[in-house]
Amino acid sequence: MTEISISVIIPVLNEACHLKKNLQRLFTSFEGLTSVEVIICDGGSIDHSVQIARQFSCQVTISSPGRAYQMNAASKLSVGDWLLFLHADTILPVNWTNYFNNHYHWGFFPVQLSGRDCFFYIIEKAINLRSRLSSIGTGDQALFFKRSFFTTLQGFPLIPIMEDIAICKKARQEHKPNIAAGLVITSSRRWEQNGITKTILLMWGLRLAYWLGVDPIRLHQIYYPNL
Repeated sequence: MTEISISVIIPVLNEACHLKKNLQRLFTSFEGLTSVEVIICDGGSIDHSVQIARQFSCQVTISSPGRAYQMNAASKLSVGDWLLFLHADTILPVNWTNYFNNHYHWGFFPVQLSGRDCFFYIIEKAINLRSRLSSIGTGDQALFFKRSFFTTLQGFPLIPIMEDIAICKKARQEHKPNIAAGLVITSSRRWEQNGITKTILLMWGLRLAYWLGVDPIRLHQIYYPNL
């Protein structure tokens, strides 16, 4: 049986604080496999993200800032049968390479937040229930697509925010997602820095506004007020 090849694509912007540790963990997770490649696309970091990335056996490329631009640019360099889009602050589960099933065309992982406050437990349960019921994952949940299907979707829509929601809405119209059994662990830093209640209201408010048709450019300005 031919081994499935996987391209792990990581968009990066000023992630030096945890990039080295997470890349070490990622490369260890598929040690010995020859069918996995890692492509890092930097969106203009002013820290040492690029230098750190170049310490590892991966392709490093540069694009315009914005996750959609970065992920699409990296996907054009990839060769894998499957494309896995991984945030730099997200950790894949053990044996994550086993979750790619050719009976499916795309999917994502349930999420666990890195913080262990009891409120984070409630938040992650709500996120996982919502994504399971809606068949829509977020970037934090490590979206993955069969290459041929990703091509038919024409990649991520080139919008500054909600590109993950947008591509999932298109994908679910064609195929049911494969929701993996293993949990990804993603950083709870935004909740910790900005406050749990404030962050919940902001994120759910932005999601509602997007569903109501508010311009993603305006949503990006609200989510990143200091840019």
